[in-house]
Amino acid sequence: MTHSVEASVHSLHVYPVKATRGCAPRELAIEPWGPVGDRRWLLTDASGKGITQREHPRLALAGSEPLPGGAVRLSAPGLDPLEVSVPAPVRTVPVTLFGDKYEAVPAGSAADAWWGAYLGCEVRMVHMDDPAHRRLIHPDFGRAGESVSFADGFPLLVTTLSSLDALNSLIAQGDMPDEGPLPMNRFRPNLVLAGTAPWAEDGWRRITVGEVSFRVAKPSGRCVVTTTDQATAERGKEPLRTLAKHRRSAGMLVFGQNVVPEGTGVLRIGDPVVFEEA
Repeated sequence: MTHSVEASVHSLHVYPVKATRGCAPRELAIEPWGPVGDRRWLLTDASGKGITQREHPRLALAGSEPLPGGAVRLSAPGLDPLEVSVPAPVRTVPVTLFGDKYEAVPAGSAADAWWGAYLGCEVRMVHMDDPAHRRLIHPDFGRAGESVSFADGFPLLVTTLSSLDALNSLIAQGDMPDEGPLPMNRFRPNLVLAGTAPWAEDGWRRITVGEVSFRVAKPSGRCVVTTTDQATAERGKEPLRTLAKHRRSAGMLVFGQNVVPEGTGVLRIGDPVVFEEA
């Protein structure tokens, strides 16, 4: 059943380097594997294991800004900014993300040294050169050939302002009200919608945003990153404490929906949104 409400795009977000602070453009081009430039760069430790805010909450204070041609401008407290160009795909190295192995292209010694100076440990920066083939969506939720960047598992994450308001109301009624209200950046979405009913996303099967349609794959299971203040890198207990009481699904604490593009196009702030419910 198609359902139309006065819903629209409130904000758009892209995170060029996974786990860093991103940016909020007024429009965002969508490719089959997600927003252009989103999470095409990954940090790893010396063994090639991916690094995120789970292990290094200070990554919340580091910024990544997309530049023409896929390059990125890095910034972090105490360091001069660094521009990193897309490396030539002359060789790849193995990397591991959430236990699965992939190939990626090394960014180079300058980028590695910059990140090492910031995090105080040995770090490698790599680039996904071929998102159409490097990493497929988990077969339980993806269709043949559907791929994703270095995002947690799906091309885009969608959240709604009304559900955040509802969650903050629950936090205010709980036993740690001083930790709220939480801002949306705790959840690191790509697409934030306004004008929906609270928790309406639970019933979505498909959404059309402007000129692009998306299949709803699964609710987003939340982790310790949501407890990290993105402005200070300090951690608390919320929202996981409240999600555990009110928003459990299939063994996960959920907020937002993971979606997969069914086409390409450009999303813009203010675009209307149409929902197809299960």
